Amino acid sequence: MRLGVLASGQLGHSVLKQLVSDYKFIFVMTDEGSIDIRKFCDEGGIECFVGNPRKGKCTDFIENKHIDVLMSVNYLFIIERDLIELPKKIAFNVHGSLLPKYRGRTPHVWAIINNEKVTGISAHVIDEDCDTGDILEQVKVVIEDYDTGASILNKFEDKYPTIIKTVLSNIQEQQVSRMPQEKYLATYFGKRTPEDGQIDWNWQRERIRNWVRAQAAPYPGAFSWYGNKKVIIDEVVFDEFGFKQKMENGLILTVDPLRVKTPNGVLKVTKTRLKNENSLYEGVIFK
Repeated sequence: MRLGVLASGQLGHSVLKQLVSDYKFIFVMTDEGSIDIRKFCDEGGIECFVGNPRKGKCTDFIENKHIDVLMSVNYLFIIERDLIELPKKIAFNVHGSLLPKYRGRTPHVWAIINNEKVTGISAHVIDEDCDTGDILEQVKVVIEDYDTGASILNKFEDKYPTIIKTVLSNIQEQQVSRMPQEKYLATYFGKRTPEDGQIDWNWQRERIRNWVRAQAAPYPGAFSWYGNKKVIIDEVVFDEFGFKQKMENGLILTVDPLRVKTPNGVLKVTKTRLKNENSLYEGVIFK
């Protein structure tokens, strides 16, 4: 089969590397920030379009490109009709959730934040809406108590090629099974930016812990403000240290180790990106 691939980021690059020996890539489309994908295409002699393809910007590039299947993996841009209608057989996307739950961006991060115990991967038909097309294949991925956003992405890197190969084999053998999504079950979560990572110490400590691990390194990180200093926190654990209910949430109770008060208990901060933790003092409030 002749494939066109839309891919971005570490996950897109990993999938391309794992599939290149088995399939014929006619072209790849990616974004400016996906340097590894651009290098992969350059070294492999694969035609590559870089940038946002919307509003006809890729018209010249896709002209006379004959493909059987269009596949999207972690692609940053909304896909419009000109690309959807390009393949002879089908256009499909691989999405990091069990659709129709967690449509939208960074679904695995949102799943951890929301204390989900299971997430997954869905291969689905691409239509002109966001993650709404018929499901072709799904696989579950367990979220362990120690998992972070980055570790779930590592699990995805292992499983994405398998589900893609299954879908492509089904297409090749004309055994594609399409399951419409149940609209009433759908949830949608939006794009996250580094600025969205601020911790609200008025949350229950369970939510704060999930918030922190979902965004831990190498992701931008959950953070709080200590005066005008931004403190990025990568790991917290529950702690039995005592406190008074009337104390303000976010209060630093001890510095060594760093303990912070929340409404329903204390969190011990075990990993930060602060170069000098000795600059923190008891009795100060994280904001």
